[in-house]
Amino acid sequence: MSAKKLLILNQQQIQQKIDRIAYQILEDNFDEEEILIAGILPRGNRIAERLKKILDEIAPFKSRLLTIELDKQSSTLKAKIDFDVNDCRDKAVILVDDVLNSGKTLAYGFGVFIDVRLKKLRTVVLVDRNHKNFPMTTDYAGVALSTVLKERVDVSLIENDAEDAVYLI
Repeated sequence: MSAKKLLILNQQQIQQKIDRIAYQILEDNFDEEEILIAGILPRGNRIAERLKKILDEIAPFKSRLLTIELDKQSSTLKAKIDFDVNDCRDKAVILVDDVLNSGKTLAYGFGVFIDVRLKKLRTVVLVDRNHKNFPMTTDYAGVALSTVLKERVDVSLIENDAEDAVYLI
């Protein structure tokens, strides 16, 4: 039995959502000297890269890309990071992922920064599914979807100008 795919966002719509989120981040952080954009691998990091590129063009502040790799199957926080978490002290951090489903991934992402005093921590997702098991909210979301639990959201973000899409399966 083949899975039925429903297109939720096409490439142009994804870009519009990311552009809008970048402007919202700019408005929220206009008085900052630097913000840190922490992308959760793999697709959250791709969105973070795109946000950074836009912010580098429009924002007066500097932005720095951080990468977080999480073991999403673990029942405890297991993360690999490409930065010294103490460098985040007293800075604005934007945590980025592709889909907010149960909230577990964002909760683990928060855990990376738990021992460091941040100026602020904001969250970005391209799709918020509204099925949270953890008390997670997003500060910036491309689209919010009310789905049934058995449905899945598939985000395809291909680099090198290939076709991007978000499907409900």
